[in-house]
Amino acid sequence: MKIKILPAILLLTLFSVSAQELHYVFKDITPKDIRVGADRVEVYLTHLKNRKVAVCANHTSMIGNTHLVDSLISMNVNVVKIFCPEHGFRGEGEAGEKIKSSIDKKTGLPIVSLYGTHRKPDSNDLEGVNLIIFDIQDVGARFYTYISTLQYIMEAAAERNIIVMVLDRPNPNGYWIDGPVLKKEYTSFIGMAPIPVVHGMTVGEYAKMIHGEKWLNSEKSCLLQVVPVQGYHHTFRYQLPISPSPNLNSMTAIYLYPTLCFFEGTPVSIGRGTDKPFRIVGYPSSPIGDYTFTPKDIRGIATNVPHKNKKCTGFDLSTLSDMVMKNNNFVNIDLIIEMYNHYVDKQTFFTPFFDKLAGTDQLRKQIIEGKTAEEIRASWQDDIIAFKKIRKKYLLYGDFE
Repeated sequence: MKIKILPAILLLTLFSVSAQELHYVFKDITPKDIRVGADRVEVYLTHLKNRKVAVCANHTSMIGNTHLVDSLISMNVNVVKIFCPEHGFRGEGEAGEKIKSSIDKKTGLPIVSLYGTHRKPDSNDLEGVNLIIFDIQDVGARFYTYISTLQYIMEAAAERNIIVMVLDRPNPNGYWIDGPVLKKEYTSFIGMAPIPVVHGMTVGEYAKMIHGEKWLNSEKSCLLQVVPVQGYHHTFRYQLPISPSPNLNSMTAIYLYPTLCFFEGTPVSIGRGTDKPFRIVGYPSSPIGDYTFTPKDIRGIATNVPHKNKKCTGFDLSTLSDMVMKNNNFVNIDLIIEMYNHYVDKQTFFTPFFDKLAGTDQLRKQIIEGKTAEEIRASWQDDIIAFKKIRKKYLLYGDFE
């Protein structure tokens, strides 16, 4: 008989947050309620005149129903090159897949991949370019690699006195901050700056922080311009019109992502290779849970998935109500602790990738030591407080605190 403890623990934890007194009214918004930076053509178009422009973009880089690159070309902007991040220019690549440089079939423009071994534009990539536009929808988690691509672009541009223009977009997790702050020795492509897992900033605000805190590995400053979102506030919960990557295909997945991504550093499947990625958790022969699923390769979305073709047992977190999900304003350490506590071979539960995701080895050690979620969360509060003071300097929008 399977133990069914975890759902009650999880729901109690989540509901205790939603019951807390809120100082602000949080509300859902959609693209019709605001104007993203890319939409505000009247603000930035004159700055592109007589420029040779490179655009770092993907499938989320839209002005209405038209891609940013196509829109710029129709306005006679001299777009000479496209840079693309993880998942590719059209968003067709799965997580971790090697994205190759190529030619865009629609425009004939060269596409330079900035994922894999070539993450930072070099002199050849930037030859003849004097302005780079960055316009990509982020989800507000440190280990989501689009902001790492931005940092490398800013660094390369600074070295060559090239302007970087960020067309800002709302952060769907921009109304909370939590998680351990990255320690320098754990710097990697999934964490390049000393910020928490959930940082509560837009890409434009983060770019300003990179610049202002001198986090670029360059002696020169970046020539940074940010086109803000019109009508945005950090109490808004932005409902994305386009999935930012193949496996974040629902708002529930986006709300769960800052927690469930930690399981990528464990034997626990988070649903890659199913119709509910980042909404379910489990593994073969799990002693807890009443939900079963069998991961399979899905071409273009998930291949070589953990536990491929094996029946996994665990939990379907998509059954939690929308209100619970939206008010879960912390990384749910309880869930990670419970999965660890019920895993038989505890010595093999954590892989080195877990510490990279956490940005520290402290979280792993605390879980192994049997610390409670409250004790763990308390241990990173001083770092969070220090980060918030820095963050305040770079905010472009009203805050939730």
